[in-house]
Amino acid sequence: MRLDRRVKLACALSCLTVFLLLPASAARGEVRLPHVFGSHMVLQRDIVLRVWGWADPGEEVAVRLAGHHASTEADARGRWDVKLPPLKAGGPHTMTIEGGNRITLEDVLVGEVWLCSGQSNMEMGINKVANGEQEAAGADYPNIRLFRLPWKTAGEPQQDINVDWLVCSPKSVGSGGWPNAGFSAVAYFFGREIHREVGVPVGLIDSSWGGTRIEPWTPPAGFAAVPALAEIVKIIQQATPRHERETAEALTKYAQWLPEARKTHEAGKSVLPPPAWPKHPLDNHHQPTGIYNAMIHPLVPFGIRGAIWYQGESNHMDGMLYFEKMKALIGGWREVWGQGEFPFYFVQIAPFGRLYKDDQLPRLWEAQATALSISNTGMAVTNDIGDLEDIHPTNKLDVGRRLALWALAKTYGRTGIVYSGPLYKSMKVEGSRIRIRFDHVGGGLISSNGKPLDWFTVAGTGRKFVEAKAEIDGDSIMVWNDDISRPIAVRFGWSMKAESNLMNKEGLPASAFRTDDW
Repeated sequence: MRLDRRVKLACALSCLTVFLLLPASAARGEVRLPHVFGSHMVLQRDIVLRVWGWADPGEEVAVRLAGHHASTEADARGRWDVKLPPLKAGGPHTMTIEGGNRITLEDVLVGEVWLCSGQSNMEMGINKVANGEQEAAGADYPNIRLFRLPWKTAGEPQQDINVDWLVCSPKSVGSGGWPNAGFSAVAYFFGREIHREVGVPVGLIDSSWGGTRIEPWTPPAGFAAVPALAEIVKIIQQATPRHERETAEALTKYAQWLPEARKTHEAGKSVLPPPAWPKHPLDNHHQPTGIYNAMIHPLVPFGIRGAIWYQGESNHMDGMLYFEKMKALIGGWREVWGQGEFPFYFVQIAPFGRLYKDDQLPRLWEAQATALSISNTGMAVTNDIGDLEDIHPTNKLDVGRRLALWALAKTYGRTGIVYSGPLYKSMKVEGSRIRIRFDHVGGGLISSNGKPLDWFTVAGTGRKFVEAKAEIDGDSIMVWNDDISRPIAVRFGWSMKAESNLMNKEGLPASAFRTDDW
């Protein structure tokens, strides 16, 4: 078979695949919405609302919501997109979409929408956490709505995913058909705190998958903007040409197989199946963009307030490279959404006594803390609520609350809130001691258990770190070792087992740090 013939067949196969993947209603010429628009949904308040879907090319489509109206024609590919003016929090409203048919969405609320993503500690269902069954039983919040995406990957960006919005209730939070023992506990506790404190409806979109790395969640635009990740860009750029080449090769083998198969069949013998069609290289939960394509892209550009993120265990060997990958994820999501630098709050993962080697975990913590240099971000520290025997600590209530503190202070403008534990600011050598200063000391520095401060080490000119003494001195810490007369560097919490006792009076723990760059 000539090459041009193979290419034509590949194109025909591709077109057939696209047709088959189109929603059935769209194929019949009906106006259709992506599933992220549905009854019981929450729309983001105070922003221009984009509503989109599919219809016959050239078909007139009209959208009505809360006294507002917008209309357009579907383009040559059958896609339509309208914009509605910003709405204040409230509802319930009814949204109608009309073309050749009419769609009516009931019980639509307007409030705050948050995307909640990451790996298993974000995914962990409420029935697996401390007091989870009791918390689920009390989850009667009809103005909180839940939308959870199933695990899925794709080699190319997908346009839809089959999920429905649910009203928050003991049943929907505790089971609701979710795998992994209920809806995300961190997402629920975060959203409940926002709902209680801000007093508006809250929509929670849970798109998480245990054991996943950060790369599959990141769009190509994110990687392209970070020079340190050029090798990942190459992988993405080469994936589709490779898939096309492998498809052409499979078509050639199929053409070779078919005549022999006919002969075998006519002889009354069993026919062996043809070669399997190749899968796209990125259609995998380990590959860059593979999860983004199926579990994030179908949401874009549904209006959101921001995102919370709990991930890092699967990237524990990355060190400071994880900072570059967070830049790609955050920047990439912001780029594709087109809503500016929306808030992105994340969890600094907890200590754990196994899995990690040497100082892998402290170096990851360092990368996560460095990500605070990205605009409009915040970090919830969890070194005091972990479990050295379990990589999935069960205290998810405080994780959700600490993320909510960042949102209340930085996104919702609540004053007087201490939203972070102490973060390293500077050091100064004073004789045989080093003074450490912090941001976010709140009402003052304390030892959480009343015992001497722990997990401090100090090094002299020989660059060997030894255990140090540490005392609170006003809003700073004095660190020393009696055997080191000329200290030059301090490390704090630089161990995967560091469950330290330094925090501020508001009960928020200090993050691990080092003053050296050795």
